[in-house]
Amino acid sequence: MEHNSSNFIRTIITEDLETGKHQGVITRFPPEPNGYLHIGHAKSIIINFGLADDFNGRTNLRFDDTNPLKEDQEYVDAIKEDVKWLGYEWEELRFASDYFEEMYNRAVLLIKKGKAYIDDLTQEEIREYRGTLTEPGKESPFRNRSVEENLDLFERMRNGEFENGSKVLRAKIDMSSPNLNMRDPVIYRISHASHHNTGDKWCIYPMYAFAHPLEDAIEDVTHSICTTEFEDQRPLYNWVVEECEMESKPQQIEFGRLNITNTVMSKRKLKQIVDEGFVDGWDDPRMPTISGIRRKGYTPGAIREFVKATGVSKGSGNVDEAMLEHFVREDLKLDAPRTMGVLRPLKVVITNYPEDKVEMLDAEINPENPEMGIRQIPFSREIYIEQDDFMEEPPKKFFRLFPGNEVRLKHAYFIKCNDIIKDENGHVVELHCTYDPETKSGSGFTGRKVKGTLHWVDAKNAIPAEFRLYEPLILDADINAEEDEDENSSEEKTFLDYINPNSLEIVQGFIEPNMKDVKPQDKFQFFRHGYFNVDPKQSTQEKAVFNRIVSLKSSFKLG
Repeated sequence: MEHNSSNFIRTIITEDLETGKHQGVITRFPPEPNGYLHIGHAKSIIINFGLADDFNGRTNLRFDDTNPLKEDQEYVDAIKEDVKWLGYEWEELRFASDYFEEMYNRAVLLIKKGKAYIDDLTQEEIREYRGTLTEPGKESPFRNRSVEENLDLFERMRNGEFENGSKVLRAKIDMSSPNLNMRDPVIYRISHASHHNTGDKWCIYPMYAFAHPLEDAIEDVTHSICTTEFEDQRPLYNWVVEECEMESKPQQIEFGRLNITNTVMSKRKLKQIVDEGFVDGWDDPRMPTISGIRRKGYTPGAIREFVKATGVSKGSGNVDEAMLEHFVREDLKLDAPRTMGVLRPLKVVITNYPEDKVEMLDAEINPENPEMGIRQIPFSREIYIEQDDFMEEPPKKFFRLFPGNEVRLKHAYFIKCNDIIKDENGHVVELHCTYDPETKSGSGFTGRKVKGTLHWVDAKNAIPAEFRLYEPLILDADINAEEDEDENSSEEKTFLDYINPNSLEIVQGFIEPNMKDVKPQDKFQFFRHGYFNVDPKQSTQEKAVFNRIVSLKSSFKLG
C-alpha cells in the first residue's frame, strides 16, 4: 500500500486509533494451504501487510488449515515463498491447527451455554432443513438435546467413536434468520484424516466460519480484512467472538476482490486447468498464480504498483490485463539490459564484406539508463535476421528488406538485398546482400535515409536459444462474472471451453554471444520483440529458454 494513500479501510483504522479503540494495528494474511496463491491473493497480501506497515503495526502469516483432506505442506512452502517474493516479512508464523485445543474448549463452552448441539441429520438433510432466501428453515429434531447429552456426544466424537458424516456440532442461533449463515451453521465435523501439522491427534475439525474468528481473536488481530464474499458471514463472525467470550474483539472489514480480464481467479478452476493438463503445472507462466507470474518474469515491484493503482473499494469490477502489463513494463524499462535476439532466423550473407573479418560494434546496454554502460556486438559477413523482415513481393508501405531495397541494421550498417537463395520447395533460405561501409552507425553518415531498421545477430558467434511466446490462456474477457455461482452451475462445466489452444508458441532462434552466461530470472528487452525472462525450470547451460514477459507496446493509458 502507498503510505498515506486514502481508502475506506485506512479511514476506519485511523478513527480506531484516534478514539483509543485500539492502541496499535495487527492484521493477518490467512490463506488455506490447499493450492497455490494467485494474483488476487497478492492484493490481499499487499493490503494486509501494507496497512500494518503504514501504521507501524504487524502482520501474521497464518495458515487456515482446518481441512486436512485438501491441505498439504507443499502449499505451505509455496505460500511462504510467494509472500517473501512480494517483499513482505510476517511478524509470526501461525497455524489454525495450533489452536485446535482452544477451539474445542470454546465449542464446549457453547454447548454448556445451550448455544450448540450435536446433530445426526445428514449433510443433505441439513441442506433441506436450511430453507431458502424466501422461506425460513426448519429446526432439526435433535436441536433440543440436553446439555449433558451434547457434551457426552461431542467428547465421543473427539474420541473417534463415530464415522465420518454421522454427526456434526451446530451452533444454535436462529433457523428463521434472513441471513442463511445464521441458521444453525455447522461448526465441527468428523473427519478421520491425518493432518499435515497435527498428524492423527484429531478426528474432528472446526469449520472455517467457526475457526476463523477465534483465530483472529486469539492473535489479538484488530482489523480482519477480507474480500466481500465474506460480508454475509460477518454476523456469524461477530456471534462466534461474542458467544465464545473472547477477550479480543477483532473487526471484520471487506473489500472488493481483484478480477482481471481473460484471467481465471478461482483456485478450484485453476486446479482443474492443472489437473486436466492444459498447462504444465501451477507455475506455468500462463497461470495467474504468483509462482506462475514470477516464472514468466513479472516483478514484485510491478505487482505492488498495480495493486496500489487498482485501489481499495467495495466493488469487484474487472481490471484490464493491459493495466497489469503496463506496470510490468514500467518496472523493467530502467533495469532490463537491451539486446537483440532473432526468433525465426533467416541467414543473410553480406557478399562484399571481408570473409575473415569480425568487428566489434558498440551499443548502449540501456539507453534509458546510461549508467549501465556499453556492450560490444560482433559483426561479420554472415548474420541472421527475422524471416518476417523479408518479403519477396512486398505490399505497399513494407519498409523492411525486399529485392533491391536498402535497410539499416541496428548498431551496424545499411545493407541492400541483391539475390535470393531458395530450397527445392521454393522457400527462401538465404539472402545475398551488400553493405555500404560509409553508413556505419554512429559515424554521422547523412548521405541518404532508409525507412526500415532491422535487428540481427552475428551468425558465426550467435548462441542458440528457445523463445516461449504467450497469449492469454482464457479467451473470455469476463470469465469471472459467474465465479460466485454454485459449483454445479453450467458455467462450471463449460469454462474450459474458453481455453485458448494457441496460448503458447515455442520458437528456436539465436541471441547475442554476450548473453552466454545468463542466469535464471535474468530479464532483458529484446529489440522489437518485448521483455523476456530466463526460465528458471527449462533453461540449461547448453541452451537458454526465454519467456516473453510482455510485448513492447500497449494501448493502455494510465489515468
